[in-house]
Amino acid sequence: MYRFPLFPKSILIVALLFIASCAPVISQRVREQARPDITFKELQNTPERYKGRVIILSGFIIETKNTKEGTLLEILQAPAGFRGEPKDADRSEGRFLAISDHYLDTNIYKKDRKVTVAGEVQGKRVQPLEKTEYVYPLLHVKEIHLWPVEEVRPYPYPYSYYPFDRYYWRRDLWRHRIPKHRKDCKDHKGGRGHKQRKR
Repeated sequence: MYRFPLFPKSILIVALLFIASCAPVISQRVREQARPDITFKELQNTPERYKGRVIILSGFIIETKNTKEGTLLEILQAPAGFRGEPKDADRSEGRFLAISDHYLDTNIYKKDRKVTVAGEVQGKRVQPLEKTEYVYPLLHVKEIHLWPVEEVRPYPYPYSYYPFDRYYWRRDLWRHRIPKHRKDCKDHKGGRGHKQRKR
């Protein structure tokens, strides 16, 4: 009797949580200032042209340093999904730098962590990279989002992480058991296993 009035409320709570989980991680206020039409390739080729513009980029941290001017992050750019999460480092178009006025702990903002950065283009900065000089677009951070580490729970051997791999392993296991099963059928004539084989 008293359960029905609570049912619509529970649906509403679930819906709100779902909407929140799908929302972009950068605030609407900053997103309204950003220029989504500026591609990373354009920014990389002529960073001085977009000086003062706000842009949102995603990627994987290469290195984090705390300096006198703030925390400097070197980031490998990567294409992002709707919420801004970087998806594929192999499709990166290059690197960029992001400087934050706020202290960022290097043990947290560390190598390979995913980040989404909204920042104002400051121009470019040239730094040595291996045996060459690399031109980095430089952003002054307005907002930064550090994505949580994804936990992968391994299945106990011999099960694979992927369900279809598990299926193939079971199929092979079933196949290897067939000769033994047929042998048992011959040894025990008239048994249930023998009758099933005739059918």
